[in-house]
Amino acid sequence: VQYTLEALAIAAAIGLPVGLVTGHYGRGGNALAFIAVAGRALPTFGLLVLMTLSLGFGLINVMIPLVVLAVPPILVTTYEAMRSVDPAPVDAARGMGMHEVEVLFRVELPVALPLILGGLRSAAIQIVSTATIAAYVSLGGLGRYIVDGLYQRNYEKVVGGAALVALMALATLALFWGITRLTVSRGVLRSN
Repeated sequence: VQYTLEALAIAAAIGLPVGLVTGHYGRGGNALAFIAVAGRALPTFGLLVLMTLSLGFGLINVMIPLVVLAVPPILVTTYEAMRSVDPAPVDAARGMGMHEVEVLFRVELPVALPLILGGLRSAAIQIVSTATIAAYVSLGGLGRYIVDGLYQRNYEKVVGGAALVALMALATLALFWGITRLTVSRGVLRSN
């Protein structure tokens, strides 16, 4: 859980501001698409091994691959969510004299929030399912059951670890469902 929360927070701190600003101004879509494809093409386990060989053992070796895995869905979904906002209310807000920051946070963000949360949910699920690789570099977590079970040929332990990871992924889905219900306006939810 700690690895997941830390990696998601770092990825969100990178992806959300960039996606919000580029989506608001409508610039950088091609660069974001390239970043997303490049980020998704990197093998997470290979990056973990490379980081461990070059930096030694430590938490940063796990965080970097997990953040690289999580940034593309957050970044691209945030950008696309901002671009999908109906231009009529945005133009009306500008016509009323709202500054660009007000337009972004008071008009565009509330409408784009369900899609943005979808990107965060997708990134969180990917992190949860991939954080098990931390066990390969002796950092524990639920992956420890899977790695140890495979090494010991104790397949009950492997299945138990995999089931725990699946339950954590389902709990993550439920958490994001609740966050969406609490934070997104009912009018926006009905229109989606």
